[in-house]
Amino acid sequence: MLKVRGLRASYGLAQVLFGINLEVSERVITAIIGPNGAGKTTLLSTISGLRKHSAGEITFSGERIERLPTRERVKRGLILCPERRRIFPNLRVSDNLALGAFLRKDRAKVREDLERVFELFPVLKDRSAQLAGTLSGGEQQMVAIGRALMSSPKLLMLDEPSVGLSPAMRAKIFDAAGRIRDTSDTTILIVEQDAADALEIADRVSVLESGEITLEGSATDVRRNPHVREAFLGL
Repeated sequence: MLKVRGLRASYGLAQVLFGINLEVSERVITAIIGPNGAGKTTLLSTISGLRKHSAGEITFSGERIERLPTRERVKRGLILCPERRRIFPNLRVSDNLALGAFLRKDRAKVREDLERVFELFPVLKDRSAQLAGTLSGGEQQMVAIGRALMSSPKLLMLDEPSVGLSPAMRAKIFDAAGRIRDTSDTTILIVEQDAADALEIADRVSVLESGEITLEGSATDVRRNPHVREAFLGL
C-alpha cells in the first residue's frame, strides 16, 4: 500500500531523515520504534505532506504522491492522527468527530462510520455533547483516533498514541488499533517510543535510529534481536 524510497527531510540546515526505505502492506499493523529524536514524527509528517521532503519517492496505492499537498493525500485515504492528539478543546466531541469528515460527500457512509467510532469507543457517544477539552487524556486520544477514522482512511498513521496515558488506557488504545485492523480494510502504521507495546500489537516492525532504518522484519524476529532487547526492551 505504501512504499517510501530514499526519503530525506530536514529542519532548516539540519537533516533529519537520511534516505528512508519503508514498505507497508495492506491490512497489517506496521510499527516504527526508536529513541527520542530518531525522526519518527518527521517521517510521518513527511509522508502525510505536512513537512516537505528534500529527496526520495512516496508511492501510495500505486500512485506517486510526494508532490501532492496534504489535502489531496487525505482525499486518497492517507490519514495522520498526530502526536499529542491535537484535538479542538473548545468544540464538542461530536464537532471534533464531524471535522474528520470535512472533505467527504458520502453522508450516509459518514453516519455509518460515526456509529463504528461509537462502537469502538462507547464513551464518546456518552460524551458527544461535552467539550473535548474537558475529557481525560485517554478519552481525548479516543477523540483524535475517532476523528481520523471519520476521514475514511485506507492507511491510518498513529503518531505516539500512548504518550502520557496510564497503562490501563494505553492497553485500551492498542486494543482499539487491533480491532480496527481486524474489522475493517484499514491498514495501520504506528510510531511508538514504547517498543514493548508496539511489538505486542504489530505484525511488522522497523527500527528507526538517527534518521535511518537500522532493522526491519516481523515483530517476532525484531523482538528476538539482541540490540532491540538491550536498547529498547531492557532485557
